[in-house]
Amino acid sequence: MAGQEEYDYREMWGSLGMDVEAHDGLLAAVGQMYGDMFLTQGNRPKSTSYLDFVASNIHSGRIRELVEGREAGDPKKVVGSFCLYVPEEIISAAGAVEVGLCAGAEWAPEEAEKLVPRNTCPLIKGFMGFKLASVCPYIETADLVVGENTCDGKKKAYEEFGKLKDTFVMDVPHVRNEDTRQQWRNEVKRLAGRIEELTGQKITEESLRAAIKLANQKRLALKRLDQTRAADPVPISGLDCLLTIQAAFMDDSVRLTGAINDMAQECEARVEAGEGVAPKGAKRILYTGTPMAVPNWKLFNIIEKSGAVVVGEECCTGSRYYKDLVPEDGATIDDMLNDIADRYLNIQCAIFTPNDGRKEDVLRMARELNADGIIDCSLQFCTLYDMEATGMELAARDAGIPYMHISTGYSADDEGQLKTRIEAFLEML
Repeated sequence: MAGQEEYDYREMWGSLGMDVEAHDGLLAAVGQMYGDMFLTQGNRPKSTSYLDFVASNIHSGRIRELVEGREAGDPKKVVGSFCLYVPEEIISAAGAVEVGLCAGAEWAPEEAEKLVPRNTCPLIKGFMGFKLASVCPYIETADLVVGENTCDGKKKAYEEFGKLKDTFVMDVPHVRNEDTRQQWRNEVKRLAGRIEELTGQKITEESLRAAIKLANQKRLALKRLDQTRAADPVPISGLDCLLTIQAAFMDDSVRLTGAINDMAQECEARVEAGEGVAPKGAKRILYTGTPMAVPNWKLFNIIEKSGAVVVGEECCTGSRYYKDLVPEDGATIDDMLNDIADRYLNIQCAIFTPNDGRKEDVLRMARELNADGIIDCSLQFCTLYDMEATGMELAARDAGIPYMHISTGYSADDEGQLKTRIEAFLEML
């Protein structure tokens, strides 16, 4: 990332139309949180210094790269998204860069509640608040936001958000059959046309094939790191692994892939040496549920500060991001676009009915990662994940795996209650 020496980032943020003073307050709060949660961990792998680098540059050096690169014509445009269903391969193949947008903290809720109801999920209220308060440089840098109707709340919120920012919404099916597969393939091709229009660059067989390979290499690196977590002791914390996926939504793909492979290599060596971030025999937790956008680290911090370790994440800021690859042998652009669409349609989100695939993934991961228990979390007012919790609990019970469901938001108000519940759950394992 571009260095911070002798560069006025506050001037850059101001040029993006941001509220610089409010943004200073946001950075101070997130920086304090990061120090308290991440830098107090014991025996972290040395290669996690990359994560500290990302965290310190996330609103500065990385934004400078995007702004200056766009001015120089590479990338041609910046495309923002809030969800895993937006195919990064298509955006990359047309010469643009996809970035994840701010949605992981409560900001300006009183402003957001002028456009969305108070009892709206924190993620939706969060991204509305970040935009209305002008404190997210990724939102302000984006030339286009690509949304997706993965839930009713998002679907209606994008109607209001689209009045504030140029927004393109993809129609994601909520059932899987041959008809909806074709509908989704058509949506992916509609997105391709919109991105080509945005960048003025046609997607070619060569550029799409290269974009597929680039995304797959990133997924393979993340999968390699994840596989080391089956060991006891665990070589890397759940907090650090969560941040690797959050970084994957924002950082340069080539740089991130190299850094994650370095982390995986070090963790493989730590496994061989029997070295871990938690003592051998520490209680092992598999997380499943709603995604956790930056800086939503609260739950993982509580779990791991209580003496357990998170060994896996079945969520969109976890295994769903890297589990499946796109085939690299498509003969034509149309074949490759269909392969991309099919890969993304296989993401086991709670929007689908039926959704037995998610239960199967959770139980498989619990076995492979030797989890002692499952913690299933839904953000407040997230009907989809709240409804799935009943079936998930029954599946875990039938498999003989202890299970706990939590509903929480971004506020720290319930941290004491969560700590008490999680400690009691850990004592039962």
